[in-house]
Amino acid sequence: MFACCTINGVAASQYKVMIVTWRGCEDACHGFQKYLINRSVDVEFIMRDANRRKNSIDGFLSEARALKVDLILTWGTSVTSKILGMIGDRDNPAYNNTIPTVFTIVADPVGTGIVKSLKSTGRPNVTGTYNRVPEAVNIETILTYMPEFKRLGMIYNVNEKNSILKRNEVDKLAHSMEFELVSKQLPLDADGEPDIQSIGPAVEELKAAGVDFIYLGSSSFLRDHAGILTKASMQNGLPVLSPYEDNVRSSDALISVAARYHDVGQLAGRQAEKILVEGVEPGDLPVALMTNFAIVINLAVAKKLQRLPPLSLLQIAEIVN
Repeated sequence: MFACCTINGVAASQYKVMIVTWRGCEDACHGFQKYLINRSVDVEFIMRDANRRKNSIDGFLSEARALKVDLILTWGTSVTSKILGMIGDRDNPAYNNTIPTVFTIVADPVGTGIVKSLKSTGRPNVTGTYNRVPEAVNIETILTYMPEFKRLGMIYNVNEKNSILKRNEVDKLAHSMEFELVSKQLPLDADGEPDIQSIGPAVEELKAAGVDFIYLGSSSFLRDHAGILTKASMQNGLPVLSPYEDNVRSSDALISVAARYHDVGQLAGRQAEKILVEGVEPGDLPVALMTNFAIVINLAVAKKLQRLPPLSLLQIAEIVN
């Protein structure tokens, strides 16, 4: 594919794609870029990062409009909701309702109100990817690891809508799958932000309530501070299942069931290719679903907890130390 034109004698890329991330360009972001590069799509990537601050996202949409980008990739619920707003904001000029957009790593795009459904977004310029493991699969994994499991602990952040939605989703599942959910809301500090110092005491409260397992749920805040949560859980003899694989590899979570973020980024790249190269309208594309998930178990954590995994999981999981 040839460049479309030249600027000051330098060939310009055929497409401009702005990538807006929450905490830097990680595996999904790299996977997205790699897919388009490997497919020889002539694209210039314009990188913008919120650095975990919602108010820093405000200027990115104005910049995307000024640069006349061909597509925006949004990473995460916070970024996506700030760029796109809710489905009821389709006529609100404060949000993007014209530039083709692919969202990725959004825990619940329907529940948060960003799109109408996974089959039809209800927004002409929007499609995305969905990477979350069904919650029933997470509970079944816990039951496989710990057949006597009866009580699940969750900590959630009221500042993140997806965190509340996940807590409510698991609560609804509790009756049908015959377990009890014990959840603890993180208190907010004077600035209205969740208090990091409250994570350890919340874990201790879950221990006192007799939970068998802790599930991290969906929260950028808790993911960012997973080291504190998983260390406190370890000290209280509680195993943690995380939807984030890196919590198993780099902190003290016992097990994760998750899609590989690089693969999610590749899927987002395919969505972008359909829009940019094949001319498909974003709103005509259903949200693309991940179907392959990986189980990762931290054997060192399992040994410390004296909870070695059963053979059925050892045969299919990746084991790390």
